Amino acid sequence: MKKKLIIILGIVVTIILVLGVKFYMDEKKLNEEMMNVVYSDEAKEAFNKDLKGMDPKAFTEEGKVYSYEIVKESIRRNPMGGINVILIINKDSEMDIEYTMERINGKLSCGGATISEKLSKLLGRWEENK
Repeated sequence: MKKKLIIILGIVVTIILVLGVKFYMDEKKLNEEMMNVVYSDEAKEAFNKDLKGMDPKAFTEEGKVYSYEIVKESIRRNPMGGINVILIINKDSEMDIEYTMERINGKLSCGGATISEKLSKLLGRWEENK
């Protein structure tokens, strides 16, 4: 009886370990795929297009936006679909924009965006509530 219980317990522990490793590996693979998408040339084009939409002179001497950095730790799966990512603008951590990257009709684009107050004011998009 005791020997049967030990065998059954061993099988259950093995199954739990195998499932745990599988879930971990699937999550790791998903994270790697998200990193590849966010750091791809296609994503860079989408970021540039969207930022130039907010500041037509972006990335030029006359522009208000001259650089951006991807916050690696911010890259995560959006539960509603897509990938959330934060960009730091002009190397100022108070000027950031959070995008939900999504693929529409096979083309990667910046979906919804949340713009920090400081960046909004810099771009002239900020309106005080009166």
